[in-house]
Amino acid sequence: MRITSKGQVTIPKEIREEFGFLPGTEIEFVREDSEIRIRKVPGGRTRGDEIVEHLEKAHGGDYKMTTEEVMRLTRGEDWGTGRLEEGDGDSR
Repeated sequence: MRITSKGQVTIPKEIREEFGFLPGTEIEFVREDSEIRIRKVPGGRTRGDEIVEHLEKAHGGDYKMTTEEVMRLTRGEDWGTGRLEEGDGDSR
């Protein structure tokens, strides 16, 4: 992996998915001895938080789903297994 002339790197998809680094996720660089670590900013807003906030506003502020429930719903995942149920998704 190389740093671009603008100082950018691409975080591999597997790492983004495992750690929930979605577009808009706030991250920070932490210096530990001679290493630099990347981590989510504690309490930072996520895309899921933005979706929940939008749904709450649209519903009058009384929306009871968690961010994780909303994200699973938007991904079409089964609540228990994290997999698509038969018949879910696009039927085209």
